[in-house]
Amino acid sequence: MIAVDGAPKISVIVTCYNLGTWLDESVGSVLAQTCQDFEVIVVDDGSTDPATQAIVAGYRRPGVRVVRTGHAGVAAARNAGLSLARGEYLCILDADDRLHPSFFEKAVRVLDADTSVTFVGAWLRAFGDEEWEWKPERCDLQTLLCEDTVLTAALVRKEAVVGAGGFDTAMPVQGDDDWDLWLTLLERGARGVILREVLYDYRRRAGSVSTVCWHGAGHLPLARYRLAKHEATYRAHLEDVLERQDGETAALLRRNDELERRIAAELEPMVALRRNELASLQSRLDAPHAPAADARARELEAALHAATAEVAALRQSASWRITAPLRGAYGWWLRQRGAP
Repeated sequence: MIAVDGAPKISVIVTCYNLGTWLDESVGSVLAQTCQDFEVIVVDDGSTDPATQAIVAGYRRPGVRVVRTGHAGVAAARNAGLSLARGEYLCILDADDRLHPSFFEKAVRVLDADTSVTFVGAWLRAFGDEEWEWKPERCDLQTLLCEDTVLTAALVRKEAVVGAGGFDTAMPVQGDDDWDLWLTLLERGARGVILREVLYDYRRRAGSVSTVCWHGAGHLPLARYRLAKHEATYRAHLEDVLERQDGETAALLRRNDELERRIAAELEPMVALRRNELASLQSRLDAPHAPAADARARELEAALHAATAEVAALRQSASWRITAPLRGAYGWWLRQRGAP
């Protein structure tokens, strides 16, 4: 896989912590690339899962080097791989995700053609516990201050990553070290490009690092850390950040208002009506010769289950969860307005 004239074009660093189940699938997506000028460095971050330990200990694939370290977190594991990387470009790949075969070819083409471009991302498709596509349009500094729109596995110039100090191991919770890196690179004058094509498969699963960062207990500590570390940049672009956040908040609240109106006006009354009808029918089923009532009861019971499931699905939707703090704040504001 390595170029015959020396160092490879790309160094792929695959970090693995108890993810042995998917390691070969992830590495296989690298080996299947149409651009074959790469090396692969698998960094096992002190896995404790016996199955993963066994897989890593006996892992053998062409052009793949395995390094085992003590458990120190994903940022430290990525830095361990960075210290061994010989390629001009880096790709940081999680051991449970997959690249599409043409990603390297298309990203290298952009980086080779324009030295002002520091990193190249793409669109992704989520799979596993969730299925959706993510198609960000921008990756400039103003956008990244609000949202990480760059793939962890974006192809990036190694020289730029080394110059930025690698991945930050001082973050309070594992995760978001890639977001921090993109912000640091942009602050240093870097420029990124997003390929408008789905070229990455992103596994969604319970307990993943991103789940903790996005929706779990790690979200606020990481946000505070990011704001403090990049305080000068946030202050310089405060108006842009607030304008963007205001627009996104308004859109989420509008969507959430639609959900709540539907639940209150349609679904919950429907469930209540069906419950009352079922109770009435059940009281009549004891009477002799009531086959019609029995059939109607089964029909209403099915409708009740369907309506109840729809209420539950709406309340568990991403929009409902994400806007929960906003709904709480909005409710507090309404109460304040109505206070004497």
